[in-house]
Amino acid sequence: MADEPLVLGIETSCDETGVGIVRGHTLLADAIASSVDEHARYGGVVPEVASRAHLEAMVPTIQRALKEAGVRARDLDGIAVTAGPGLAGALLVGVSAAKAYAYALGKPLYGVNHLASHICVDQLEHGPLPEPTMALLVSGGHSSLLLAPDITGDVRPLGATIDDAAGEAFDKVARVLGLGFPGGPVIDRYARDGDPSAIAFPRGLTGGRDPLYDFSFSGLKTAVARWVEGRRRDGQEVPVADVAASFQEAVVDVLTRKAIRACKDNGVDHLMIGGGVAANSRLRSLALERCADAGIRLRVPRPGLCTDNGAMVAALGAEMVARGRPASTLDLPADSSLPVTEVSVPGHTHERGEASGPGGGRRTALRTVPAAPGQPVAHHHGHVHELSKDNLYG
Repeated sequence: MADEPLVLGIETSCDETGVGIVRGHTLLADAIASSVDEHARYGGVVPEVASRAHLEAMVPTIQRALKEAGVRARDLDGIAVTAGPGLAGALLVGVSAAKAYAYALGKPLYGVNHLASHICVDQLEHGPLPEPTMALLVSGGHSSLLLAPDITGDVRPLGATIDDAAGEAFDKVARVLGLGFPGGPVIDRYARDGDPSAIAFPRGLTGGRDPLYDFSFSGLKTAVARWVEGRRRDGQEVPVADVAASFQEAVVDVLTRKAIRACKDNGVDHLMIGGGVAANSRLRSLALERCADAGIRLRVPRPGLCTDNGAMVAALGAEMVARGRPASTLDLPADSSLPVTEVSVPGHTHERGEASGPGGGRRTALRTVPAAPGQPVAHHHGHVHELSKDNLYG
């Protein structure tokens, strides 16, 4: 509907420049420029390469999203951007771009959490999220179980990986098998022709005294590497499909088992799965099977909305606007280790006063008051020279 908030979201936490435009819970545009091919030669994401790719792709991707949505930049009700967590340099590109557009257009700025955005994106496909929502987020950088009573301000971590994230383990095992990068899609493909029970790989942190909701995949990755090395050392052929299927089964078995337990222990009758690994076909099928057995409703966005994208940032931004949450200020930082408990980053509040500086000295504290939605925001630190709005309007 026309009275629902129209928000543009920018995502640059890793190697994909994502720009999405959302009106309420309706996705109007989801433009992505990926630099994955540039990283493939290195076998993983190179932060400096990712940052440069974001710089080159930012303006064209925003223009493409505006054209796809059929809206003008001046019609937006807000600009949302991933403020963290992620690669520091990559985040800085997105945050800087969002600040520039918000300033030039006179629109409120919303710095949001990457992980909360992965949860909120499901609203674009399955409607409003139940409250509370139980979310299992699995990606190259995160494996987390989160309870979200309020997606715009109250997200509680129940468990997380203590070493390798699930997606990272997929990448490393794919490298051991010589399957290239990224590892998730290729292992999923090979596993379809393999036997998931062929090799008994370990299930990390599933003992009686282990943390209930935490994850560990480093030992599994090492077990796969040693098994493969042993076969090669003995001159035997490595059954790639069976290794892929058995490894994948070990990962999704632990993920789904702990997620179902978290739902039961917390009295939540539904489960949302997000993040790049949520595109994995076996994770989806096993989660559906186990949720059905437990009487739990499963919500998983389509694969294109599971990987990093601007649509998820726009979705959370639109929810922020709809609920009247405070906007961020133009001194919004990019925080590579932003905790999931900080769903949004309002910045500073502007009041001059005295505060203790390093070494116990005194310094002047500037605190900034966020601009009201729809009102121009002011730049507080230094000056902005010759910023042409004509170059930013769509």
